[in-house]
Amino acid sequence: MTSVVELDATLEELYMGGSLKVWREKNVLKPAPGKRRCNCRNEVYHKQIGPGMFQQMTEQVCEQCPNVKFEREGYFITVDIEKGMQDGQEVVFYEDGEPIIDGEPGDLKFRIRTAPHDIFRREGNDLHTTVTITLVQALVGFEKTIKHLDEHLVDISSKGITKPKEVRKFKGEGMPLHISTKKGDLYVKFEVLFPTYLTEDQKTKLKAILG
Repeated sequence: MTSVVELDATLEELYMGGSLKVWREKNVLKPAPGKRRCNCRNEVYHKQIGPGMFQQMTEQVCEQCPNVKFEREGYFITVDIEKGMQDGQEVVFYEDGEPIIDGEPGDLKFRIRTAPHDIFRREGNDLHTTVTITLVQALVGFEKTIKHLDEHLVDISSKGITKPKEVRKFKGEGMPLHISTKKGDLYVKFEVLFPTYLTEDQKTKLKAILG
C-alpha cells in the first residue's frame, strides 16, 4: 500500500539543498506459528451430469503457506531535498510503503511542504520580504543590507526617496529553479516608520525646509 507523508522543509533547505533524517515506523512481516490459506484462486472444471451433458463448476483452491504476522518497527530514513523544489513535489522510495500479505508493498512518498519563515515568504520562484525604514531614511536615502537564506548580504540601499509600501525588485535574488542554474527575484516592500510626536521647533524647521 502506497504511503504519502507531508514533509516540512525550511526555506534554507529548499534554497541550498540538504537532507532530512525522518523517523519512520511501519509494519514488517515476521514468521508466525501455523499455516494459512494463501494464493487463493478460482479453478473451473466440468462435471458430467448425464449422457452428453456437462456442468461447469467453479471451486476455490488455496495453498497452505507458513503463517506470518505484522510487527511494528522504526528506523531513520534520509530524505534528500533538492534546490528549488516546490510545494507538492514528491521524493519517492519505491516499494517501501506499508506491506500487505500476499501483495506488493507499494511506495513511500514524501510530499514537500514549505515551512513558514520569519523573514521571507515564497511565491513560486520569487521571495518577498518587508523592511522598515525611518521617515528620514525615506526622504534622504539610506544604506542597508539584508541577510539572505545562505547568509550572503543583499544591498538594498537607496539614494532617492522611498514611498511608504513601495516595492523594489532585486533580480536573481529569489529561489533557485529546480534542476536549473537560474533564480527567481526578491521583492522588498518598504514600510516607513513615522514619528509619533514633533515639537513646535521641529514643525517650524520642517515647514521651512519642505515649504
